[in-house]
Amino acid sequence: MWRWLLKYLFQFLIKKYLVERVLKKWPKQVVFGLLAVFVVLPSIGIISAKVYQFWDDDPDRGAIAIRAGAFGESYRLPEYLDQGWDEADSLWFYNTTQGSALLPYDFLLVLEQPTDPKNPNFKVECERDGKKGAWFLCDKNIDRFRYLPQKRTFSNPDALPVGFVKETYQGKDYAGYTCAACHTGQVNFGGRALRIDGGPAMADMVGFLSELTRAMKQTQGRAARDKQRLKDFVGRVLELNNDYGDGPEIENDLAKWTNARELYNIINHSTYNKREVEYGYARLDAFGRIYNRVLQHTINREQAAEVLSLITVKRDGAVQRLLRGKEIDKVLEGIRGRDNIILRDEEFWEIIVNLQSKESGFPGLDDDQMLLVRDAIFNPPNAPVSYPFLWDITHSDYVQWNAIADNSSLGPLGRNAGEVIGVFGILDWHRDTGLSARFKKYNLAARISGQKNKKEIINFQSSIDLFNLQRLESHLTRLISPRWPFCWDKSKEKYYLPEEPKDRRVDDRDCRGDDEKIDEEMAWRGKKLYGKKCKICHDVIDRDAWDRMVVGKLVGIDSRQSTDRAMANNSVKYKGKSGNFKDTYQGVSVGDVVVREDAPVAQILTAATRGVIATPDADKWWPRRFAEWIYLVVKTLADNPIEASVKAGFYKPDTTANPYNSLRAYRARSLNGIWATAPYLHNGSVPSLYDLLLPVTPKAGRCETSRPESFQVGAREFDPKKVGFKSEGYEGFKFDTNIRGNRNQGHEYGACGMSPAQRWDLIEYLKSL
Repeated sequence: MWRWLLKYLFQFLIKKYLVERVLKKWPKQVVFGLLAVFVVLPSIGIISAKVYQFWDDDPDRGAIAIRAGAFGESYRLPEYLDQGWDEADSLWFYNTTQGSALLPYDFLLVLEQPTDPKNPNFKVECERDGKKGAWFLCDKNIDRFRYLPQKRTFSNPDALPVGFVKETYQGKDYAGYTCAACHTGQVNFGGRALRIDGGPAMADMVGFLSELTRAMKQTQGRAARDKQRLKDFVGRVLELNNDYGDGPEIENDLAKWTNARELYNIINHSTYNKREVEYGYARLDAFGRIYNRVLQHTINREQAAEVLSLITVKRDGAVQRLLRGKEIDKVLEGIRGRDNIILRDEEFWEIIVNLQSKESGFPGLDDDQMLLVRDAIFNPPNAPVSYPFLWDITHSDYVQWNAIADNSSLGPLGRNAGEVIGVFGILDWHRDTGLSARFKKYNLAARISGQKNKKEIINFQSSIDLFNLQRLESHLTRLISPRWPFCWDKSKEKYYLPEEPKDRRVDDRDCRGDDEKIDEEMAWRGKKLYGKKCKICHDVIDRDAWDRMVVGKLVGIDSRQSTDRAMANNSVKYKGKSGNFKDTYQGVSVGDVVVREDAPVAQILTAATRGVIATPDADKWWPRRFAEWIYLVVKTLADNPIEASVKAGFYKPDTTANPYNSLRAYRARSLNGIWATAPYLHNGSVPSLYDLLLPVTPKAGRCETSRPESFQVGAREFDPKKVGFKSEGYEGFKFDTNIRGNRNQGHEYGACGMSPAQRWDLIEYLKSL
């Protein structure tokens, strides 16, 4: 019957009405109208976005000087190296939204710093918009977390830090992250600062989020001392005259977003064997956190109930259930999820509150018991890694530290969509009830996410801006690695940064007299050593070649050369509830696998990102929505020079029995610009190149290094001799290499058997790459 009805409708509406009546009567008008709706108007949006990209060309790229900042650092206006980008390129990268929504935009603009109970008199004051106060966005407060403060420019009218942007979604403005927050570095030296586009950030994201959440909680005014704080906050938000028109609406949203941020912090509290694993500066377990966000938005009520029923605890020497059936029913009372298919943020927060409630019928769990619940549903993100540098990423066959992301075809789009999932994209995933749900076999998102044969399918609506993600990825094709800028003063035997001529970038300026940036003789000897000891894994490429290709060589974690295994192991071993993806087919390198209810999170993440990239932006007018989606898919495929290939290196390959085996490895990439990416190894466990190549002692058939067991992280003051940041003589974050995830093991082959002179020769060559 359905087929007959559809056939009749098609014949009547298309053939009889459109062709015979409309086109014959007004053929030109119809054709021009269709062109206007489907081609011209959407094209105007695409073209205007391209034009806007070059409008902000502030000569300082928005950078500002800092006096008496964190760790006593002061530096004048930051300078830039020649990395293939001009002023407009950098500013567009800093200020282009990718769809992240950390909190309402108005809230961030007027939020005050929290009061620290341990140091109640500590506040960083500044003036913003003519008002003096201890604002959260004060430059020195931002600098404390090692984000990079900026001044007002055309594309950043509210002077947000590098990588913080306004995102507009469903008619409301939010403040969120973009790529630049984690992938813009800075090197300080002698009161000067060099900004490194695409370099690893020194940011302490966990510290920032913890303090932001504390500020929001205090602003809620629950304590008597904070009542005036709430009143003042509401008044300032209303003065902005943007998204809010009354106090109750502000207070409701403040509660909602405070709970969302606290929920995120609880889920991602990093532990191993009940011991806290601190990240400190310059690191994040991004994949662990992305994994958890996906699990939070795929699990359904029934699966949550099952997980809670299976948690056990030892009481009086016997293993017992943590929660009784009636307690679980009470905790989940009223929790239905979006159309019984996905739990919302607000519902997850309600579950957390109910689990800890001391009221009659509720379990009243303590902190240790809550940790058991967290670990049953989620996985602890306890393997922090350095923020990767971005130059050459668009020329690489695989990316991420363990090569989890295939960079061919639409791989970059999926990778970047997964990243936005991790950094607070609003995930309005829900049961699809539209026309496309009735014809699942023709629903692209359902097909490529494996749901075409499911009774219900997920609509992957979100704030993730796929159009901008494609543009950001394309933008990176012109980014090149930074060249070594320091000169060696032969007479004083110390390094300096050249000053003249002022109209040239620092790395293009000449050294004084006979001084040199690179000792050619030492570098030549170092090059020979590199060919013997390093090149087998780390290819040498021409940073300026437009057709360069970076083939990462994998080194399996069972190898003696492997560094700390935690991140690679977590990526494969972590599992979770698959929600609506249960019993769907998902493609892996060795064929298709059937997703079980308890599945590898890597499998669930792949399915979810496929659904996201197949879902056009719901925030735009529908002709523009589909025009931009077609444009970004075609552009991604046309511009991407990377084709599917087998992973290179020394690792255990994927098999039908272990389809994720190859992820138990780390990727060795080309080392051009390596001087600007300290601290070293994938987990940032070695402060400098000098420390990486320290003398080794042959022991039990292998070489063991004498790298530092602990050192300080956080300062940006650069040591050109050792090639790394200052790592002692101040109180930053103490990096302890004896903790799982922090170990500085592996990569000894290059240092084994070298004399001190050879080490310095190799370092000199590495500086020249």
